[in-house]
Order: sequence, then structure tokens, then C-alpha cells
Amino acid sequence: MKLFSVPLLAASLALVAAPVGAETWRMAHKMPADSIEGQIFQAVADRIGEKTDGEITVEVYPSEQLGKDDAILEQLQLGTVHIYPEGSSYLQKWVPAIKFIGAPFLFEDRDHWSRFMETELVDGWLEEIEDKAGVVLLGDPTRMVRGPYRVMVTAKPVDSLDDISGLKLRMHPDELAAGAWRHLGAEVRTLPWTEVYESIGRGIVEAVNSPIALVEPMKFYEVAPNIVRHNEYPQGIGFMTNADVWNGLDDETRAQIVEAYNEVADEFAPKMAAIADEGLKRMKDSGVTYKEIDTGPFVDKMAEFYAELDAKGELPEGFVDAVNKTKSSQ
Repeated sequence: MKLFSVPLLAASLALVAAPVGAETWRMAHKMPADSIEGQIFQAVADRIGEKTDGEITVEVYPSEQLGKDDAILEQLQLGTVHIYPEGSSYLQKWVPAIKFIGAPFLFEDRDHWSRFMETELVDGWLEEIEDKAGVVLLGDPTRMVRGPYRVMVTAKPVDSLDDISGLKLRMHPDELAAGAWRHLGAEVRTLPWTEVYESIGRGIVEAVNSPIALVEPMKFYEVAPNIVRHNEYPQGIGFMTNADVWNGLDDETRAQIVEAYNEVADEFAPKMAAIADEGLKRMKDSGVTYKEIDTGPFVDKMAEFYAELDAKGELPEGFVDAVNKTKSSQ
């Protein structure tokens, strides 16, 4: 009697159980697997498998296991990575204008930003990105809350706009954000997200902007014990997806994936807020200081910045109108 080895038997059973035409997708991200965002990404992956009855299995690679931003964006274009959840402003690699969806100290609140994101202007940018790069967004990026608000984590106290002058601030690769914070007085230094902790510890930078819910899992507070809420801009998480793969799916499967995305987004919005509150309490109990800074002077200073860009013709055509028309007062 011929016996199968355990691994061979397991593989055979898996093949029998797998749906005909099943696909395996790869999702890459930079967050720790146990962080709130790591949990969100895994939940989306799991829910896609459930909604599609196993026709699509999503393998998740956290903590930059498959590379840093530029490497993942290239893999996304090639189709070797299928989903990259990050801020949609990373799409500026192909259409620079889209960086303005994260314009600092410009939007009144999250509702204003969400209305702006629904404009024909933003739709046009996304269509251009699909044409140029073969990358699309899965679902509505404003629905997947990130944050739920933004803070600055600093090694030394920051009490006002004056304290930003000369502050060595870590920045992600974003020309608009870097220019904005230089205008506010900071010394901007571009560094990968996973190098922030060590860089603050070594004095290479003194501060980092972050969604509040990520400060504790990234342990930034251990080297920078001051947290300042500044509400720099509202954030969502854009699930960037390879366009050929996405468009190659039938309508039913795409609808199932969007449904999975929407369900997780709705379930985790209150969890994001609760986890942020709980984490902040733990950090304050450990000696971290927390304050909500007066952002009025930041908004006024940044108004000068945007006026200068407008005067030089460096704002996207139609941007000012789109921002103004989506304000609550309109």
C-alpha cells in the first residue's frame, strides 16, 4: 500500500478544496501587524476571501517586508503586489497634483475634505493615474478613516507656531508637505517611516507627524514624550490596486471586494477612535504630555503659502474653486 507524506496529503487536500480559478493576491504595507491599521488590513484581506468564497485569497505582508514605498509602488504597477493601502497622496509619483488632497491646514474639517474628494477635479486626477500608471483606488478612500486625527510627536515641548522654528521634523516623500512645514519654520528631513524611532533617538530628527492611533504601536513616545494635536489634515487610507487585475475581474467579484472594504471601514471607524483614546491614556499614564495646540496661527501662515503658490501658478487648475465650493458655507 502506497502512503502519502503528511505535507503531500495536505497539499492535495488544499488543491481539492480550492475553488476553480482561485487567485492569490499580495497586500504589502508598512505598519506593524498588531497595530490598528495592521488589523484593518488583515480584516480586509480576510473579508475579501469570505465574500468571494475563496476565489481570491489575500496574503498580507506587514512592516515593509516586501520593500519601502517606491519599491512597492513599482511592484504594484507590475502586478506582483496587488494592493498597497496608504495615503492616496502617494499617487503623486505619477500625477503630482494629487498631493493637494493632503494640503496641510487648508480644509475646514473632515466633511469639507470628503466633499472635496468627490469633486470632478479629484476624479480627473484618479483617471489620469490609471491611464499613466495602471493603478486605481479600491473603494472610497475617505470611508477608511486614518487617524482619527493627526498629531506631532516631539522630543521637546511645542506650545505654539513659534516653537516650530528650527525644529528637525521627519517628513514622508511629499513635496507639498515638505514645503508647507518649511514655510512654517521647520527643518524638514525625509526618512522612511520605519526609521523614525531610531532617528529621533539619535537626534537626526526631533519630531514626526503621525495619526494618533499609530504613535503607541510605533513606540514613538519612548523617544519623543510630547504629543501635540494639530489636526494637520483629515486622512483616509487609499487601497491602491493594480488596474489590470482590478478591471479583469467580473462585476460581481468587484462588488464583493468593495462590499468587504466598506464593511471593514464601517466596523473599524469607532474602533480606531476607541483604540486611539485608550492608547493616549496609557501614554499619558507613562509620563507623556498631551496638548491641543491653537492652530489658528498655522492656518493663517499657510494661507500665505497657498496664496504664493497661486500667484506663481503652481496650484492645480481648478483647485481653489473646488476647495471653496465644497466649504460648509457654500
